[in-house]
Amino acid sequence: MALLIMILRKMLKNKWLELSLLLGLILSVGLVSSMPIYTNAILQRMLVKDMENLQKASGYYPGMIYMNGYMYGDGDPVERLKQADSFLANDGIPHFKLPVRYLTRERTTESYAMVRADSASLDTKSVYHADVVGLEELSEHIRLVDGKLPAKEAVDGVYEVLVFENTLNTFKSVIGTEFILGQDKTDTRPERKIKIKPVGVIDVKDMNDPYWYNISAYRSSLFVDFALFENDFTTSKALPVSSATWYGVLDYSEMDLKGVDRYLTGSDRIEDYLASHLEPANFKAVAYKTLTTYFDREANLRKMLWSLNVPVIIMLAYYLYMVSNLITERQKTEIAVLRSRGASRLQVLSGYLIEGMLLGCIALAVGPFIGMGLTKVLGSSNGFFEFVQRSALRVELSREAYKYALYAVATSLVMTLIPAFLATRATIVGHKQQLARQMKLSFWHKYFIDIILIGVAVYGLRTFERQREDFISLGVDGTNFSVDPLLFLVPAFFILGLGLLVLRIYPWFVRLVYWLGKKWWPPSLYSTLIQVGRSSTQYQFLMVFLIMTIATGLYSASAARTLNKNTDDKIMYKNGSDIILETRWENDSPPVDSAPGGPGGGGQASEQPAIPKKVHYMEPPFQPYTQLPGVEQAAKVFVKKEAGFTAGKERGVALLMGIETDQFGKAAWLRDQLLDHHFYDYLNLISSNSSAVLISKSMAEQKGVNVGDELFIGWSGVEYRPFVVYGIVDFWPTFNPNPANPSAASDSNKAAAPMLVVGHLGYIQNSLALEPYQVWIKLKKEASRQEFYDAVVAKGYYVTSTVDTREELINARKDPFQLAINGVMTLGFIISIVISFFGFLLYWVLSLYGRILQLGILRAMGISFPQLIGMLVTEQLLTSGAAFFIGALTGTVTSQLFVKLFQISFNPATQVPPFEVTFDPGDSLQLYMIVFAMISIALIILSYLLSRIKIHQAVKLGED
Repeated sequence: MALLIMILRKMLKNKWLELSLLLGLILSVGLVSSMPIYTNAILQRMLVKDMENLQKASGYYPGMIYMNGYMYGDGDPVERLKQADSFLANDGIPHFKLPVRYLTRERTTESYAMVRADSASLDTKSVYHADVVGLEELSEHIRLVDGKLPAKEAVDGVYEVLVFENTLNTFKSVIGTEFILGQDKTDTRPERKIKIKPVGVIDVKDMNDPYWYNISAYRSSLFVDFALFENDFTTSKALPVSSATWYGVLDYSEMDLKGVDRYLTGSDRIEDYLASHLEPANFKAVAYKTLTTYFDREANLRKMLWSLNVPVIIMLAYYLYMVSNLITERQKTEIAVLRSRGASRLQVLSGYLIEGMLLGCIALAVGPFIGMGLTKVLGSSNGFFEFVQRSALRVELSREAYKYALYAVATSLVMTLIPAFLATRATIVGHKQQLARQMKLSFWHKYFIDIILIGVAVYGLRTFERQREDFISLGVDGTNFSVDPLLFLVPAFFILGLGLLVLRIYPWFVRLVYWLGKKWWPPSLYSTLIQVGRSSTQYQFLMVFLIMTIATGLYSASAARTLNKNTDDKIMYKNGSDIILETRWENDSPPVDSAPGGPGGGGQASEQPAIPKKVHYMEPPFQPYTQLPGVEQAAKVFVKKEAGFTAGKERGVALLMGIETDQFGKAAWLRDQLLDHHFYDYLNLISSNSSAVLISKSMAEQKGVNVGDELFIGWSGVEYRPFVVYGIVDFWPTFNPNPANPSAASDSNKAAAPMLVVGHLGYIQNSLALEPYQVWIKLKKEASRQEFYDAVVAKGYYVTSTVDTREELINARKDPFQLAINGVMTLGFIISIVISFFGFLLYWVLSLYGRILQLGILRAMGISFPQLIGMLVTEQLLTSGAAFFIGALTGTVTSQLFVKLFQISFNPATQVPPFEVTFDPGDSLQLYMIVFAMISIALIILSYLLSRIKIHQAVKLGED
C-alpha cells in the first residue's frame, strides 16, 4: 500500500507528463482497437450490399436455400422423408441462427402420361404428361383465379387438383374435366393409374415472393393438398413419390460476420446429409459462392489496415518512448540514489510497472470507445482530409477489439519501461558524467539504424520497379484495385531513414553556420547556435516527430489523391460523360421470329439466301433532352462497334463514332494532356469539312493510314462512303486503344489493338444510314440525379440502357479498400498532428523550465525580453523550422519515388487513361498551415511562460 501511495504521489508531481503519457496510451489503444472494429463494420456493409447486388443480378433472394433429393435406393420413403424433415427443422436450418421466413416442403411424383377419362386408353393421340405435386402452405402464396380449392381427400376416387392457367391451356381443357394419370404401354414402371380433376386455376400472389423459387418447373404440375399427398402418394397408395424438395428462405439482413462462417458450415452439413440419405441429391445456397470470398477479403483488409497504420503506430510508440524518457530523465537522480542504497533493478522497475499498469487500465477502458469514434471518421472519409455525409457504419465493440486493445496496452507498457530499465544501469557518478556529455551519438545513429532503413526501402523500391516493368512488358492482368500493403510500409521506412540521415548531418551544418559568422553574430544568436550545435541529441526526438508528421502527411496526401484521381479518371474515360442514355426508336423491322421466304419458296430460295430488308428508323425529338432538370449539355453520339473500312488495299473493322463537334466537346470528358494538342483543337480541325474524320494511332500504325488519305466506311447492308483523314489521336472518350489481350500486343502482332474513326454525325446519317444514337448528358455540379431520372420517367422515354458515371464514382469511393486508404491516411495524419503538438509543447515547456537559471542569468546580464524572444524564435527555426523543412523535403522525395508504384494496382498494361501521379498544391498548403498553426500556438504559450519568469526567482533557484 505504501508503494502505491508513493507511486501516486510521484505521478501527481509529474501530472502533465503523466497526462501526456496517458494521452499517447489512449490514442495507441484506440487506433489499434479501431482496426478490427473498422474491418467488421466495413465488411458488414459490404455483406449487405453484395447480397442486394446478388439479388439484382440473379433474380433470386440471397437467403434462399434449395434442397432436393430423390427416392431411389433402398429404404422406406416415408421413414427417409420423416428423418430428413426432422434433421432440417431441428438441426440443419437452426444452425444458421437466422430468422426463417419460410421452410417449405414439396413432394413430387414422376411425370406420367395423362388423357381424358372418357378416352379409351392412354395410347390415344391426345396424351399429355404431368406430375403431381404436394406443396406446403400453397394457399398462402396463391391467388385463386377461377374455381375452388381442392378437397383434402379423394372424392369418389378422384383427386382434385389446382393448376396454373397456362397448364390448363396446354391440356386444352377446362375446370372439372377428369383425367386418367398413369403409364402408357411404353412405360416399364409398375402399372399405376389414378383419376384427377382440375377444380381451380391459380396464379402467383406476389411475383417477388421468394416462395416461388423456380416457377417455370410447374408448367405441367398438378397441385394436391400437401397432407393428402403425404397420406396417399408418399405412402405409395396412389402414385409413388419420386423426389422431395425443401425451400428455406432466411432473412439475410440479420446476418453478421459471425454468421458467414455459420452459413458456410451449415450449408456443408445439409449438403453432406442429403448426399448420404437421399440419392441423388441436389443442394444450392444462393449466397454460398459470394460468401466464400469473405474470409480472403477480411484477411486482405486486415493486412491493408496494418500496413496503413504502421507509420502512425511507429510514431505513437516513439511518442510513448519520448514521454517516458522525459519522465525518467527527471527521475534519474532519484533512481541512482535508490540503486546506491541497495534497491535492485526489479524493485525500481516494479514501481514503473505499477505506474504503467494504472495508466494502461485507464487506456484499456477508454481506448476501444475512442476506436469506435475513429471508425466513424474512417467511414465518412472521401479522400485525404475530405469528409462527406454518408450512412453511418454499423459500429460495435467486440471481444476481438478488446483483445487488440490488450495487445496495444502490453506493447505500449514495454515501450514505457525501456527508458526506466536503461536508467537503472546508471550510478550517481555515471549519471553526473552523462549530464556533462551531451555530444554523444543517439541510439539510431550509433547503430546506423538510418542506413539500414534506407537500405531496406531502396531494396523495396527496386523490387516494385521491376514488378511494374514486368507488368507493362508482359501484360500481366492485375486485380482491380488490389493495392499492395507494402506500398505504404516501405515508404514509411524510407521517410524515417532519410529523416534520421539528414539529422546525422544537420549538427555539422549548424556548427558550420556558427563558425562562418562567429565574429559577427549578436550574443543572442551566438548563444542559440552554441546551444543547438552542442546539444543536438536532445532536440532529435522532437525533430524526428515533426519530420515524420510532415513527410507522412505529404506522402499520404499525394498517394490518396493519385489513387482517387486515377480511379475517377478510369471511370470517366470509360463512360465519356455523366449519363449515357440509349432509347428505343420506332422502326419497321420484322418480328424477331419471322423468317424470309415462306411456303412454296422453291429450291432457288434455299440456294441463295434472301437479302435482309434494310431497317428504317424514325429519329425521336432531341430537344427535350436538353430541357431535362440539371442538364448542362446534351450531345448525340452514334456508335457503330464493327464498321468496315477500306484504305487503299487495306481492309479492317473499326469503332465508328459519329458526333456533332460543338455539342460533343461540351458534353464529353477527356483528361488534359492526353493528346498532343487540346481536345477542342481536334474537334475544330474536323468541323470545317463534313467528310473529315479523326482516326486512332493504332489504325495509322497497323494500316499505314496518314493524314490526307481517303477512307471508305460502311457496314452490312450499308454502302461504303468516302471520308478524309484530318487527324490522328492516341485517345478518345470511351475508346480503349489497348488490345483485349495485352500479352498478344507485340511488335509482330499489332493487329490485336482496336481501331477508331470519329466523324460527323450528320454526314454519317445522310450518306450511310440513320440508326439509333446514344445521348451523352453532362449534368450541372449541383444537379440532382433523382430529379433527372424522375423527369425521364415522367416524359415517358423508353430507355433501353443507362450508364450513370456519378453513381459509379460514388460506388468506387465506397470500396472498402479505398475507404481504408482514404480514412486511415487522414486518421493517421490527424493523430500525428495531435501527438506532435502535445509532444512539441511538452518538450519545449520542460526545456524552458529546465533552463530557467540560464535565462535568468541572461536577463541579469542585460539581455532584454525581446532579445530572449528572439533567441527562442531562432532556436525554434533551427530545430522545429529545420525539421519542417527536412520533413517537406523528405515527403516530396518519397512521393516522387514511391507514388508512381501504385500503377501496379491499376494493371499498367491496360490502364486507360495512363496512370498519372498527382500533386495538389492545396494539400501541401493545407498541411503547412496546420503545422504552422501548431508551432505558432506553441510559441505563444512559451512566450507567455517566459514572460512570467522573474530574475530574482531564477537567481534564487541558482543559489538553491
